[in-house]
Amino acid sequence: MPAPSQPLWTARVLTLFPDMFPGSLGQSLSGKALENGIWGLETVDIRDFARDKHRSVDDAPFGGGAGLVMRPDVLTDAIEATVNRPLSDGTGIGGEPCLYLSPRGRLLTQARVRELASARCVTFVCGRYEGVDERALEMAGLEEVSIGDYVLSGGEPAATVVIDAVVRLLPGVVGDPATLDEESFEAGLLEYPQYTRPREWRGREVPEVLLSGHHDRIKAWRRQQSEQITEQRRPDMWSEYVGGKNKDGAN
Repeated sequence: MPAPSQPLWTARVLTLFPDMFPGSLGQSLSGKALENGIWGLETVDIRDFARDKHRSVDDAPFGGGAGLVMRPDVLTDAIEATVNRPLSDGTGIGGEPCLYLSPRGRLLTQARVRELASARCVTFVCGRYEGVDERALEMAGLEEVSIGDYVLSGGEPAATVVIDAVVRLLPGVVGDPATLDEESFEAGLLEYPQYTRPREWRGREVPEVLLSGHHDRIKAWRRQQSEQITEQRRPDMWSEYVGGKNKDGAN
């Protein structure tokens, strides 16, 4: 697939540490796609919008407590200056998603990743310290997104995860698009086990069905394995999957 004349998708990242990007996104599939112009990356240094000579972006929280909180005036200025200016190719972003990476946000799903991949541009706001002033979130109408039930030192690693998940769905990034269809979460199940050479390794054999050449049997075995693993490891997903099958009248 030839490289597009303009990026298919652009990530804009508002951060106090722009040098953290592209980081791992500059390697492997995402790095090659970035180099080939399939997707674009723009970083905005929030500190550029500070209002004093010390370039302060944070202050102590009202009500007391440990740590510091990012100021609403500085962050809002950065957001408004970013979402209202055109992309590097001259087009505006007009209503595209603007995410704030936060452990209290809605848990990221593969379905949401696909939605983000269909956007022209996605803006990522990376917090630091104890978080950001709530008024900045309300003023900008940011969508809070979490990548898991744990706390990171800042939003940059989370933004990297989301960007990586989106980029691999863009046309021309993954060599064989069919490989995306049988991954975890695509059918509401976790992926089945994979095997390669050697056939026997440290006393462990590859399941015989995978050597049979019988495609229907292999497909049935993989589905059975996916169902078993999902039921054991993700009962929440399993309940939703079973409920969906019953609703559709599937056996």
